Amino acid sequence: MNDPSPVVFPDRLTRRFGDFVAVDAVSFQVPAGEVFGFLGPNGAGKTTTIKMLTGLLEPSSGNGRVAGLDMRSERSGIRERIGYMSQRFSLYGDLTVDENIELFAGLYGVEGEELRSRRRWIEDAGLVPRPDLNTGDLPLGWKQRLALGCAVLHQPRVLFLDEPTSGVDPLARRRFWDVIAELAGKGTTVIVSTHYMEEAEYCNRLALMARGRLIALDSPRALREAMDEPLFRAAAPDPAQAVHALAKDPRVVEAALYGRSVHILLTTGADAEARAEALAADPVFGLTGIQRVAPSLEDVFVAAVRRAGGVVEG
Repeated sequence: MNDPSPVVFPDRLTRRFGDFVAVDAVSFQVPAGEVFGFLGPNGAGKTTTIKMLTGLLEPSSGNGRVAGLDMRSERSGIRERIGYMSQRFSLYGDLTVDENIELFAGLYGVEGEELRSRRRWIEDAGLVPRPDLNTGDLPLGWKQRLALGCAVLHQPRVLFLDEPTSGVDPLARRRFWDVIAELAGKGTTVIVSTHYMEEAEYCNRLALMARGRLIALDSPRALREAMDEPLFRAAAPDPAQAVHALAKDPRVVEAALYGRSVHILLTTGADAEARAEALAADPVFGLTGIQRVAPSLEDVFVAAVRRAGGVVEG
């Protein structure tokens, strides 16, 4: 981190659509050079929060500052200081790769030697395919790489990425995160939303959202360590049937498939091992090899969303 003062600072940020509260009094602070992640189910409010932070959507209430500017009175100025890449492909499909780069450079006033230097950087970062190709004909992975390259042409202070690797192959996702780490190392603040747990692990801190509210905020490691409910893993001849039976048992908070194993979440208490052994001894479940395990980020996420009321249906 280069500077401990917040570069992104929403304060009780709220957005309503009629009677529906999409984002409910969200507050946090992000310093320069931090990779800050949003993790949450569909409908949690991640994209709406990002749209408010980028000046694309006006808050219903609350305020804050982004890149030194007021979120309410200086929304247009914010858009000049940030880079933004939406979850849908944001470039012009009827233009070539080179024409898209020239267009976005012009929009941000990047020209001359600065443009040549920045273009070399995004090319060296592996974000630019052959310049004469039609952008609309590119594979999705290359489209997303190019969109990221155009979003950072003007060296923004803050880069917003809304599910940037959705539908992208694992190798392309890894390259994305290499570039994100390099940008953050040079002082760019990166705000990213993702559905991928392995990507969430790359973030310095994670904001878990559900039902429009911020339900947890810390580093991935600290979130895992803060989970109180004991978690056990066991084998079963029919894991799906075991999960179905365990879900009905009052001793179990939650049971889920985890690969070929079963993850069993129990209520907090000092006798967790004894309760787990009692489950293993019950022939109804057919559990073998039960043992306590450290929770994964996915376990933490599922438990936090459940405590917050679960996923909004529809």
